[in-house]
Amino acid sequence: MGSPATKPSLESTLQRIWTRRGAGAWLLLPLSLLYVALSTFRRLLYRTGILPIHRIRVPVIVVGNVIAGGAGKTPTTIAIVQHLQSQGHRVGVISRGYGRKSQNIQEVFADAAPELAGDEPLLIQRKTSVPVFVAHTRYQAAQALLARYPDTELIICDDGLQHFSLYRDLEICVFDDRGCGNGWLLPSGPLRETWPRRPLKQAGQRNDRLLVLHTGGQPRFSGFRAQRSLAAHAVRSNGETVTLDTLQKPGALPLMAVAAIAQPAAFFRMLELCGLVIAKTLPLPDHYDFDSFIRNEYGGYQLICTEKDTAKLWQKAPDALAIPLTQTMEPAFWRELDRQIAGLSPTKLSSPHGHKTT
Repeated sequence: MGSPATKPSLESTLQRIWTRRGAGAWLLLPLSLLYVALSTFRRLLYRTGILPIHRIRVPVIVVGNVIAGGAGKTPTTIAIVQHLQSQGHRVGVISRGYGRKSQNIQEVFADAAPELAGDEPLLIQRKTSVPVFVAHTRYQAAQALLARYPDTELIICDDGLQHFSLYRDLEICVFDDRGCGNGWLLPSGPLRETWPRRPLKQAGQRNDRLLVLHTGGQPRFSGFRAQRSLAAHAVRSNGETVTLDTLQKPGALPLMAVAAIAQPAAFFRMLELCGLVIAKTLPLPDHYDFDSFIRNEYGGYQLICTEKDTAKLWQKAPDALAIPLTQTMEPAFWRELDRQIAGLSPTKLSSPHGHKTT
């Protein structure tokens, strides 16, 4: 992986370009037209059956986004899984495990190595304790999960709106305060596909069940809303909690915030909203492996980070503190989600018991 200083600079430049249809966006537009052509051709291959669409025996809910970079899909996945657990549903999660060094099909356990499981699947498993499987394809992950946990009622796919090979019964598209940016497709804009979204029928699927969720700022188009905030405490690597106000007491080390997520600045802003005085920030590329992270360079600081970063950062700096993120959806979202799920497969979603393994 490249140096942490280079990639954030490139990403920051693209983020600025994507906010409006300025000179930079126009210069990249020819590449966007090529991207459109390739995306349209790929949809045609699915619609004509040249590329197969795999359907599994339980409903699949895909949580993802159409805008490049994180929009809050993993916190949304966690919140949805916890909600379904509270309803008595047996839930499993699948993912490709972006950034992991293995392509094997494997179950993710709480003590898994992040380089083999992926940081996001590992976070989901630790927060929810549901079965989580990763594989090169999401269909392989789903098949493995159902083989191990045959009484699973629902599978949540973390990411994958644009991966049409796995049939989905419901889609949840997540936006943050960027909305659609300048409205253009990559690389002249932030969109992975056009918005409003083309019907799934253009990719060979019959269902077009779609819920839109906004996780930050004032929504620029219709959809449900979610509020994100940081907890009033931090977590040590041994599981102990520390209230945030203790981090600002006289004599405490100055705070250095580390974030290897798609939008590090959003995490830094949330820390300031919590009343924390941040002496230094270190934005890193999303899914950064921390292999080049030299702890001694930051010995005079108390490191604070996101929960997602802990799997890798605690290996290098076990005294770093993680601040959990809480995401709260409006009640109307839960009502609509429950209504949609009730219409998917009533016979499969009726038994409120825990998972069994084979």
